[in-house]
Amino acid sequence: MSNTNSVANGFKSIQWQPVAVLVAALALSACNTSSAVLNDPAMALSSVDTVSTASYAYAPIVDDDISLPAFDYTKMRERYLRRVVDLRTRYKPGTIIVDTTGPFLYLVQRGGKAIRYGIAVGKEGFEWSGDSVVKRKTKWPTWTPPTEMIARSPKLAKYAGGMPAGIQNPLGARAMYLFKDGKDTMYRIHGTNHPFSIGKNASSGCFRMINQDVIDLYERVKPGAKVIVRHAPPTYTENH
Repeated sequence: MSNTNSVANGFKSIQWQPVAVLVAALALSACNTSSAVLNDPAMALSSVDTVSTASYAYAPIVDDDISLPAFDYTKMRERYLRRVVDLRTRYKPGTIIVDTTGPFLYLVQRGGKAIRYGIAVGKEGFEWSGDSVVKRKTKWPTWTPPTEMIARSPKLAKYAGGMPAGIQNPLGARAMYLFKDGKDTMYRIHGTNHPFSIGKNASSGCFRMINQDVIDLYERVKPGAKVIVRHAPPTYTENH
């Protein structure tokens, strides 16, 4: 059985396929990477099939002296786990496409491929669509709660100067900051301290990802990468 999706706004069709694992790539990269990225980031746009199996992709890691525990992917719906999919689109490799209705984030690759990640979309994420670019990227960012959030939850006042990086930080392991026309949109692609919110609508935040996934994306995306945010759902057609 094969599943084919037709997607508006740049998507032409998607055919789901299992991720291929290159054992040699795993052996070579296991000694020199602190993330779930198996292939050299310089080759990320052409070596999509080196995306790892779930057991490796969501394994515990030590990243910048912070211990990130394993993510129990067996409790997550499989559709939201990282995988390679076939994707024909007019957007060039390296482009990020966010489908808030999936909810999924696609990183366009060469050869009609994309890496698809499950995401959660916060209230802010549903309030905006359009094009932007990744202006900067941050490892283990600090988080500063907005004034109105502190007003609702006074206990957050202790973080008014910023919550230190760590696994309890709502921004998680990485943050990518989206700008348009040189101005900060205030939208972010980031990790999370609530990984099982993936696939659901979140109460706050922009586009959140499992920490191992956002680390993987961070290593593949370069500053200046185009980001397309759309609220249009794919049209699914199944061929049996």
